[in-house]
Amino acid sequence: MSFINYASREINLKIVYYGPGLCGKTTNLQYIYQRTAPEAKGKMISLATETERTLFFDFLPLSLGEIKGFKTRFHLYTVPGQVFYDASRKLILKGVDGVVFVADSQADRLDANVESLENLRDNLEEYGYQLEKLPYVIQYNKRDLPNVTPVEELSRLLNPGKVPEFSACAPKGEGVFDTLKAVAKLMLISLKKNEK
Repeated sequence: MSFINYASREINLKIVYYGPGLCGKTTNLQYIYQRTAPEAKGKMISLATETERTLFFDFLPLSLGEIKGFKTRFHLYTVPGQVFYDASRKLILKGVDGVVFVADSQADRLDANVESLENLRDNLEEYGYQLEKLPYVIQYNKRDLPNVTPVEELSRLLNPGKVPEFSACAPKGEGVFDTLKAVAKLMLISLKKNEK
């Protein structure tokens, strides 16, 4: 879980963006990176194939203020959406502090969303985590496209636990920072609880 570096007075927290292939995980991180002040971010590392899909992860360290004199640094990762990279997905989840599940709102991607969410649960369980006990939010991305599943239906299928959920259009930035702020807030609340 969180890594505290007492020498540099830094708390490092890991957020993983999870979801089916081409749902917009990388687009979320690209938008955040483009709109974040240079002094508040590190270098973005992206490993992609020739078809522009993320092969392993995007990594973006982001500084967001202090807690009791410690700087907080959020490390944002995405997992590859394709099922055959499951070992990579699992590895990227190791030490996760918070999860953003990015669902593709297109009607024909409903099964892929459900399958990806189940895969997330299975992979977390291998590390002894339960999704419901982690800081966790859902983003319904691609709301600007035709033939999208109504949010109510997505919520019924993907969010029975009623975690915070956001509609989004990642390339335009709609819902991107709302999603990030919500998971970051939940992580900081969790961190303060665990302090006591």
